[in-house]
Amino acid sequence: MTMLDDDPTRQCAVTSVSAWLSPASYWQPAHIVTSAWLEHAPFAFWLADAVRPRRIVELGTHYGFSFFVFSEAARRLEIDMEIYALDTWEGDDHSGHYGDEVFESVKEVVDREYSRTSHLLRGLFEHSRSLIPDDSVDLLHIDGRHGYDDVKQDFEQWRDSVREGGIVLFHDVAERDRGFGVWRLWEELSSQYPSFEFTHGHGLGVLALGTVRVDALTELFGADESTTALIRSDYEQLGSRVTRQAQLEAMPAEVASLHDVVSAQTAELARVNSALDQRDEVLAEYLHSTSWRITRPLRSLGRFLGRGRGGSGA
Repeated sequence: MTMLDDDPTRQCAVTSVSAWLSPASYWQPAHIVTSAWLEHAPFAFWLADAVRPRRIVELGTHYGFSFFVFSEAARRLEIDMEIYALDTWEGDDHSGHYGDEVFESVKEVVDREYSRTSHLLRGLFEHSRSLIPDDSVDLLHIDGRHGYDDVKQDFEQWRDSVREGGIVLFHDVAERDRGFGVWRLWEELSSQYPSFEFTHGHGLGVLALGTVRVDALTELFGADESTTALIRSDYEQLGSRVTRQAQLEAMPAEVASLHDVVSAQTAELARVNSALDQRDEVLAEYLHSTSWRITRPLRSLGRFLGRGRGGSGA
């Protein structure tokens, strides 16, 4: 049995008997940013620990969450690693379009904390392909445009960069709406190569190109149905902790936003009350005015005539 719970003793026991868990699986990311990849951080930490890659290439980085996770893993595991993030940092139909502020936010973290290992290559993926030698990448993460033709093109252009036995990650293999087509390519490839699929966090496909030389990965790819269910459950629970961490970190900003909303509503209410007070003042001033007193007989006559008309109509 390998289901997780909150007992530290239990967790230590689990990590000692499960090939798919290590102490790195329980790490919490140092940098939480907006990302659909949050719940795969525990597996990414484990994968870096198991494979000890010398070079990682990521196609599609956006706000940089997965890139930061691999960069952090390199530092904590003391691996001599090169990590390349490729992106236009302009957005697309699925992620939305944005300005330079996203690239600058990623660059600021890299320059401050990961400049020794991590590199940003801004532009189209194919424009950077010549910068990465063939058979030099231990881990390729494909998370760019998510249409079938787009992700197939990314895989075909970059597969030769992956060394024998290297790993390719495909995000969003569980997404089938809004024009996503990664699942179609995943179905084609996962039947040809050693593979494992996570279904939580929009889905993550893990593929090996060639002979697998890491025992833990051999066990992962060879897991039977019941073991596969346990692995998925363990990492879904670990991933949910990262989501909770992200929610907790977002709370101060959400509270500040609520304060802004309340302040704006309070100011609007004060404006309305002030307008009502001014109206009351004008009305009171008019009721005490000479014009109001002079026209009083006319108002009385009007009420009298109104009663008369009402009587004849009945």
